[in-house]
Amino acid sequence: MDRERLAGMIDHTLLKPAATHDDIVRLCHEAADNRFASVCIAPCWVKTAWMALQSSPVHVCTVIGFPMGYQSSATKSHEARLAANGGADELDMVLNVGFLKSGDSAAVRDDISAVVNAVPGHVVKVIIETALLTSEEKVLACQLAEQAGAHFVKTCTGFNGGGATVEDVALMRRTVGNKMEVKASGGIRGAKTALALVEAGATRLGTSGSLAIVNGVEAESSGY
Repeated sequence: MDRERLAGMIDHTLLKPAATHDDIVRLCHEAADNRFASVCIAPCWVKTAWMALQSSPVHVCTVIGFPMGYQSSATKSHEARLAANGGADELDMVLNVGFLKSGDSAAVRDDISAVVNAVPGHVVKVIIETALLTSEEKVLACQLAEQAGAHFVKTCTGFNGGGATVEDVALMRRTVGNKMEVKASGGIRGAKTALALVEAGATRLGTSGSLAIVNGVEAESSGY
């Protein structure tokens, strides 16, 4: 895979709580220069990112119910509307793991639907938090996200242990088929890992190691 194609699959991510205004602006400039798919930043920086990227095709992505997912559906949907109104194109929401593990599929589905319905025309990605789930629960989470009208399923936040694995991405891809997209996120640091996750079925990669990843692909293709 060439550098440009891989770059177009990356959500250039900065979700550290101590990130500053200058850090976010720098992230946006890096995303524009490298033609990444989006920047993924905290909700408080949506307007900043939107302003920095107005002349760029790079999308603004933010997180909803992050990083635990246990906020009420009303809170998540309100947060999503605020983010969309502020300039966010894509919203990565955290699934309510407690509802899922309680066997309350309807509550999980309704929680996702609340966010999807709050932001018509916007891309919603559902973070299923793979490190906390059994294989059966991962499959169910993907099925419920699809039923609720979400556009992506995403591996994890990176805040609750674990990270993206080839096995999880492949399982998620088998579950959703071509009906949804799959985002791998958590611990993706190099080109080799990134390409393995794409091969397994990921169509988007969330990472703070974006520059190392695309530069690694370029180096490999150049024989370095």
